[in-house]
Amino acid sequence: MRPLSAEDLNILALENDVVAGHTCKVIMLREGISAARLRAMLASRISRAPELSMRLEKVEGAFCWVPTADIDLQAHVVACETDGALDGAGLRCEVARIFAQRLNRSRPLWQVHVVGEMAGGGGALVWRIHHALADGATAMRIANAVMWETPDRGSRAPLAGSTKERDQTGVRPESKPVDRWRSGALATAVREAPRPWRRSPFDGSVGSERSIAFASAGLASLRRAIAEVEGATVNDGVLSLVAGGLQRWLEERHGSLHSVRVKVPVSLHGAGPVDGAAHEPGNRDSFFCVDAPLGPHSPLERVAAIRDSTRVRKDCHDAEHIDALTRELGEASPRLRRFADRALVHPRSFALNVSNVRGPAQSVQVDRVSVRGLYSLAEIGERHALRVAVVSFAGVLGFGLCADPSLLPDVERIAHGIEAESAALTGSVVAI
Repeated sequence: MRPLSAEDLNILALENDVVAGHTCKVIMLREGISAARLRAMLASRISRAPELSMRLEKVEGAFCWVPTADIDLQAHVVACETDGALDGAGLRCEVARIFAQRLNRSRPLWQVHVVGEMAGGGGALVWRIHHALADGATAMRIANAVMWETPDRGSRAPLAGSTKERDQTGVRPESKPVDRWRSGALATAVREAPRPWRRSPFDGSVGSERSIAFASAGLASLRRAIAEVEGATVNDGVLSLVAGGLQRWLEERHGSLHSVRVKVPVSLHGAGPVDGAAHEPGNRDSFFCVDAPLGPHSPLERVAAIRDSTRVRKDCHDAEHIDALTRELGEASPRLRRFADRALVHPRSFALNVSNVRGPAQSVQVDRVSVRGLYSLAEIGERHALRVAVVSFAGVLGFGLCADPSLLPDVERIAHGIEAESAALTGSVVAI
C-alpha cells in the first residue's frame, strides 16, 4: 500500500459533480491502430510503471494506493465508437465528450480511448490519468516507460529533461539561513495574496460539459525570438503567447483588461520524498503567480514584462516558499491549511492556470507507429472557466485549452489567437 501525499489528497478533494480530477494526453498518430493492438503492447510493458496497477482504496479511514493483481485492459483501453472518420472538429468534440466523463474509482485511475481512423489518415489516442495519481512530470515518466519508443531502437525514449523550466526551482529552501527564509516567505505571501479588486474574465459557475481547442508553436523559432530579451526563458515565451492570444480574443469581443493574473505551476520533482514517505509522490509541485500584460503591447514587450515578473519570483524562490508554508500550516492546523488552500484557488488569486511540461525532445513511436503530435489537457476549476496546458514534443509546443462552453463558447478563438501571436513573435507558423 502507498498512502496518498497531502498534495495527492488535495487534488482528489477537488473532484466533485462538475469538476473531474483527471488530466489528459492527446496523442496524434500517423497511422490508425486498434484497441486490441494497444492492449497487447501495454500488457507487455505495464510492469514498468507501477502507478498504472494501483487502485484507490480507503484503509482505516485513509486513502491509499493499493496494487491490483489482475488489470482488466479491456476496461482500460477502449475503442471510440464514432460515425465514420473524424476530422479536426470531430476529434475535439470526441475529446471533450471523453474528458467530461469520470474515471471508475474501483479500478486503477487511467483509461485510453483509441480513435482508429481520422479523416485524411492517421489515428489518435486519448489517454486520461487521474491527477491525484500523476502530475505532469509523473505522467511523462509513465508515458516514457510504457508508451514511447524511439524509431531507431524500438525502446523507451529519453525525455527532454525535467518538467517546466528547471530555473524556476532554484536553491532549495533548507540551504538558506532561517531568518532570510522567513523574511523571504513574508515577501512571497504579499506577492501571492489574492487581489480582491481584480476581476477575472473566466469567473463564473462552471458546469460539467467541456470544450477543447488546440494550438501549436515552433520551439526553435520561439527560442530565437525570445533571445532578443535578455534572460527570457521558454516558459516566459509560452506565457506571452497565451497572453497575446487572450488579448486578441478580448479585442474580438470588444473587451479590455490591463492584465490577467496567471498561476504558473513549478515542478519540485527531484527534491526527494516528503512527509516522511519512502518514495516521491505522484504530485510534487508548487506555483507562483504573475500578471501577464494584455493591452496594446508588442509581442517582445510582452515577453520582457513577463520575464521581469518571473525573474523576481524565481530569484526570491516563491514556489519553494509557498510549498514550505502550506506544509507548515498543515502540520500546525489542518483547518487553517484548508482555509489557505481555498484562498489560493479563489478567482481573485488567479484567473488562469498555464502549465508547461517537457515531453520527448525527439520523434517517438507507439508500437512502431509514428507520433505526429502531442497535446496535454488539464481540468478547469470551480469559477475558472479556462485552463491551458502546454507540452513540448519533437521541437513543437502543443497548447491544449479546456473550457466550460457555457461560460466560454469560443475557446477556439483563443487557440487561434495563440497561433497568431506566435506568428507575430517568430515570423512563422507551425503546421502539424
